[in-house]
Amino acid sequence: MKSVTRVPLRIAPRLVQRPALVRPIHSTVVKAANVAPVVGTGPPPEPPIQPAENVHQRVARRRKQAEMLKHAKELRNASSGKGGGGLRMRFWKDVSVKEVDGALQVFLDTRPLRHPVTKEIVQIPITKPDLASALALEWDLLTSAQDATRHHLIPLTSLTCRALDIAAADNVTGGEIPEVRNTIATTLLRYLDTDSILCWNPPAGAHDRRNDAGESLRDVQKRTAEEVVSFLTTHVWPGITISPVLDGHSIVPQSQAPGVREIVQGWIIGLDAFEIAGLERAVLAGKSLIAAARFVVEWTEGSVARGHLNPGKKFGVEEAAVATSLEVDWQTGQWGEVEDTHDVNKEDVRRQLGSVALLVSGTGLKA
Repeated sequence: MKSVTRVPLRIAPRLVQRPALVRPIHSTVVKAANVAPVVGTGPPPEPPIQPAENVHQRVARRRKQAEMLKHAKELRNASSGKGGGGLRMRFWKDVSVKEVDGALQVFLDTRPLRHPVTKEIVQIPITKPDLASALALEWDLLTSAQDATRHHLIPLTSLTCRALDIAAADNVTGGEIPEVRNTIATTLLRYLDTDSILCWNPPAGAHDRRNDAGESLRDVQKRTAEEVVSFLTTHVWPGITISPVLDGHSIVPQSQAPGVREIVQGWIIGLDAFEIAGLERAVLAGKSLIAAARFVVEWTEGSVARGHLNPGKKFGVEEAAVATSLEVDWQTGQWGEVEDTHDVNKEDVRRQLGSVALLVSGTGLKA
């Protein structure tokens, strides 16, 4: 009997003829995707309302944090064997201001206040009693001699010493312009290309925020800049035209007209030591050379004083701080402040501008 041929299972599929066309069978209906409608095309939401701020609670909280940090630092120093030594307590009891050889000096008991680097006695012009009194108050508030080595605790002393260093450089070089003046002028002129007062917001749209007077941010910036610039081009730098560096939708700063930088540079170099030191501090505080120049000529007692030509309200610390912080104030008014950031910067700008007013002002102001 002939045996039946067996086909292995692994090659069986090859012997089966497959249909030429396979038609898939589906039980679901094909539907197009349902895209969600676009939202957020309307005006922006209302700004968050800040809760009522209790200043006393915030001050108490910060004092408690400072005490905790101080206590922790003392524990670390005690465990590591480090001590403050004689720098823990201040070596003076009373601080006074006396006139010596036609200048004002600050005395720590019987010791005159000295420059922290050159060790020269700090001599304040006799026409600046407010500056001398402020220096004495600054040192009277120090609790230890170690605090006197921290420059952030003696900012007015540092600013005064900066002015005295410039005056000393002027005496050394004689009639030539010292290098420190050229360096300051070069640095400050860079802020003219990105001046915070000359950078304007693009034109307002239909949904942009406006103030109670119906003005947009651009309107407020333009009005503020025109007031400051018109005073400078009339009484300080007559004959020049100062243009906005950012206007409309441009993102590239525009340069001033030929000759403007040279005139401003010559004016900066010609300031006296206290004025140029104050101008430098004001520019760095507000990021605006225009506002700083307006502020210095308003308060100085020197030859560039123009405050007596101002028929309106005095351009003081608050006015200068507001003029240089228009966009920040506008945004925080709409979206709220960040605690320990915007509020700290706001007070710091006013503190630095106040120190400039003390530095450049004096009894020699023109009536």
